[in-house]
Amino acid sequence: MQIEYYNPTRLIFEPGALARLGEVAGHYGQKALIVTGGGSVKRSGIYDRALASLKDAGIAVAECSGVEPNPKITSVRRGAQIVRDENCDVIVALGGGSTMDASKAIAAAALYDGDPWDMIFHGQPDPHIPTSALPIITVPTLAATGSEMNMAAVISNEETQEKSFMQAECLFPRVALVDSELTLTVPQDQTAYGVCDIITHVTEAYFNGVDGTPIQDRFAEGVILNAMEWGLKALADGNDLEARSQVQYASILALNGWVNAGTNGGYPVHMIEHTVSAYHDITHAAGLAIIDPAWMRFAAEHRPQKFVQFAERIFGLKAKGADDLDCALKGIDRFEEFLKSLGCPTRFSELNIDDSLITRYAQDTLRIVHDEDGNLPARPAMTEADIVKVLRSAL
Repeated sequence: MQIEYYNPTRLIFEPGALARLGEVAGHYGQKALIVTGGGSVKRSGIYDRALASLKDAGIAVAECSGVEPNPKITSVRRGAQIVRDENCDVIVALGGGSTMDASKAIAAAALYDGDPWDMIFHGQPDPHIPTSALPIITVPTLAATGSEMNMAAVISNEETQEKSFMQAECLFPRVALVDSELTLTVPQDQTAYGVCDIITHVTEAYFNGVDGTPIQDRFAEGVILNAMEWGLKALADGNDLEARSQVQYASILALNGWVNAGTNGGYPVHMIEHTVSAYHDITHAAGLAIIDPAWMRFAAEHRPQKFVQFAERIFGLKAKGADDLDCALKGIDRFEEFLKSLGCPTRFSELNIDDSLITRYAQDTLRIVHDEDGNLPARPAMTEADIVKVLRSAL
């Protein structure tokens, strides 16, 4: 076993934490760029509360609003220019994963003379990996992506129909200010998608990681079970603060590096979904809900043992042995049924996506992310034909 873990983000997790925004931001700057999405933070009054906290602390404010659900590189360019024009010295991400991802890219782009798209891995030979960024404070209003406490961001390019990621140490937020009261107004569909996103983050490393990590397996299974139990409660009663808090904490743990420390796994489901949603601009977790069970069935045929463990520990099924493929597939069926119970789609036809671009999805995925043999990193590594097979099975 070999583990290296690092996460410098300070986590403040408590109901009412939004009131501390000005206090926290004052340690990093005197003029904040608040990055927001489509307007829900203003309709709910969250924006005004954030603004009041900043102003009470003597911090001036500029705004970059209108960040898209799949954040576009055009919004990153716009935000970086606002930073320069307004002389902002700290970034406040107020919103969901898209807002937080855009904020990370803006924080680095503001200090970069080139095109911000250079920083996104999209198959170019020499991507620019940023080494400096403005300090970032994340204030998530949605439990889903875990972006509040990691060093990655996913950005789309409408012109080239590409969606991929950037990753650099300088992108770690300085503070994640997590107030689960802010998620009480999240609608049911976004709550459901958030639960799906959380679980997929965990299952990616769980199924694709190296062998011999039993403690990490138990961490992962705990997060999955927690997200399932409390996610259903949050769906049943959106005002259940305890349920919202438990889901929010699961979101953070799912992708802050701790649960998957030492597993060194690939993220094939995410990589494939990024390509699909670059063409169709679908909700990220809707794509995950479709692709993840399809990928699981493909992978289970090659190495059923981990999927048998998943079936036994998550759904209480009883296997005849470690190689019991029937038990493994039943566990995947149960997982897919759980996603359906949340209201998530599990077939591309539900989103009116046909098979006309399946080969292109596979080719684009491999162009952006591949190992030394040209395959998608996963267990097992995936060829173009494998990706097509998985996608076709999800139609």
